[in-house]
Amino acid sequence: MFVSLNGQLVPEEQAVISVFDRGFLYGDGLFETMRVRTGVPFRWEQHLERLQRGANFLKLRLPYTPVELRRFVGDLVAANLCPDAILRLTLSRGVGPRGYSPAGANQPSLVMSLHPLLAPEQDQSPRWQLVSASVRLPAQEGLAQFKTCNKLPQILARAEAEAAGAHEALLLNTDGFVVEAASSNLFWMDRGAVCTPPLASGILAGVTRAVVSELCGQLHLSVREENITSAGLSQADGVFLSLSSIGIAEGVALDQREIRRSPVTQQLHQAYTALLHAETKPGT
Repeated sequence: MFVSLNGQLVPEEQAVISVFDRGFLYGDGLFETMRVRTGVPFRWEQHLERLQRGANFLKLRLPYTPVELRRFVGDLVAANLCPDAILRLTLSRGVGPRGYSPAGANQPSLVMSLHPLLAPEQDQSPRWQLVSASVRLPAQEGLAQFKTCNKLPQILARAEAEAAGAHEALLLNTDGFVVEAASSNLFWMDRGAVCTPPLASGILAGVTRAVVSELCGQLHLSVREENITSAGLSQADGVFLSLSSIGIAEGVALDQREIRRSPVTQQLHQAYTALLHAETKPGT
């Protein structure tokens, strides 16, 4: 496999950065993960817009234009003969003097890599066992809106899920509400409405989360942003997660207890799949 390192295609075993890169030392960077189908990255503009907003927030320079970045994706797909994959784009502040100050780190590093799909496309969304993690996320956290390279809470939560034999972990915030999963946004059904936590609860502004809201509008489904406790979630009429690598995953159990399932989850899964196919036609 080839990796795109600062716009140059490099065999993955040769794709290295300095041990003094601030992304390695401090997690001083951002990343985006997106689905590539038929060589076309799904919702590329939205991912790039979030990356740029995050770079502005961190005062981190994006060293390439959107046109150049899109060309790098095409080159990477062609070199790897891999039109259907997961694309990971990582932006680091680069090498700088020792210490927390970003002063002097003036050459950002940008890496793109392709990875096999986590699961092949299916008519039904995957069914996941969920567990509540002990890790807590800070409410009202501005950094949470971007995919920074600091993901230790999510790493610890996922480790708890794996230790419990579950697919994914749900995290609560410091206000005591269930807000998101380790690598996905949270939705639940309540009396016919699709509900999700507000961004102010300390969650990532997921690209697929926004797609779900779009699809709900097309399907004439009511959408609400509100907080929910673990007890409330266990009584929901259905639970599902959204993430760019898979789309929609249905929650079928929480902390080893079965939870209600809603036909709306599969309805949204099918609508998402149709949208993915429509927006990733070859040549798009």
